[in-house]
Amino acid sequence: MKSQRHARILELVSKYEIETQEDMMSRLQSEGFKVTQATVSRDLKELKLTKTLTARGTYRYSVNSSRRHGGSGKLNNAMVDSITQVDYSLNTVVIKTYPGLAQAVASAVDALNMHSILGSVAGDDTIIVVTRSEDDAKEINEKITELMKTF
Repeated sequence: MKSQRHARILELVSKYEIETQEDMMSRLQSEGFKVTQATVSRDLKELKLTKTLTARGTYRYSVNSSRRHGGSGKLNNAMVDSITQVDYSLNTVVIKTYPGLAQAVASAVDALNMHSILGSVAGDDTIIVVTRSEDDAKEINEKITELMKTF
């Protein structure tokens, strides 16, 4: 449940200007997550979200710049925990996730800013990642598979 909540938090901050922990708590609760302010506070800290200035002069939660530019070059634990299967064919990687989590995982994949990834498309539980070459697809497949074994 925690990994699903983390994935949803990442998706929410990418879509909406969430300014406070209370805003986040309300959004999560409206989607059926049973959370308290303390839980949301821990989640935001674990996900290393930061507050950034908006065009309106207010602050919102966002993925910090080191994470957005690949950070350690890995998907975070919550994203990896959401993946159920990965495979590739030619220059395409197909990633299967638990229902409702594909868009959040795709967002994390895009945030890696890998030159070898041309782009990704996500449905409810499936992501298609298009790479520059078959070798790139194989490498990404192997990296994700290895990460899945680690967590």
